[in-house]
Formats: sequence, structure tokens, C-alpha cells
Amino acid sequence: MSLYQLSKLLFELNRDDALKERFRSNPDAVARAYMLTDEERRALLEPDIGLLYVLGVNGQILMHYAALRGIEWSDYLQRMRDGIREHGPVRAGIYAMTTSLDDTIEGT
Repeated sequence: MSLYQLSKLLFELNRDDALKERFRSNPDAVARAYMLTDEERRALLEPDIGLLYVLGVNGQILMHYAALRGIEWSDYLQRMRDGIREHGPVRAGIYAMTTSLDDTIEGT
């Protein structure tokens, strides 16, 4: 998995207005400039916030991408919860899960 490349793209989208505009006009071309897996590219372009979270994208970076894509805060949080239910525990990064899925979702 190319979590670094995916995170780098999302970080740069948060900081670079020219890249943001290119992404708005041709997101696939921007995504192809980074070494992403097919799964990462699909999650980015849909956007599948839940899968991006499960893939290991840092929440601080991901929340800005969600805002860029017009996703409200409460919906963003729910999409992360739904991502765990649909795709399983967080696979990589600082949020990688070491507890069971039931323990993680309980109380959400």
C-alpha cells in the first residue's frame, strides 16, 4: 500500500490552491500523478471517506479533504464509523486498530 503517497496528495491538496483547482477540474489526472493503488485511487475519487480512514489516512488530513469535497463534519465522522463496519479495522498508520471491531464501534 502507498499510504505515504496518498497522505502526501491529501496534504498537498490542503495546502496548494493551484493543485486544488486542478483536482476540481480533473481529479483523476491529479490522482494519477501519485503512486496510488487502485483501491486508494477509487477511495479518493468517490470519495469514500470510510475507506480512506481504514487505509490509514490521518484524520487531521482527512477532515480537510472531506471539507473540500463538501462533506459536513457529522457526516464525516459517520463515514469513518461506517468505513470500519464495511471495510474492517484500520489497516495502517497511527490509527491501526489493535482491538476487536466490536469494541471499536461500541458506543459510536
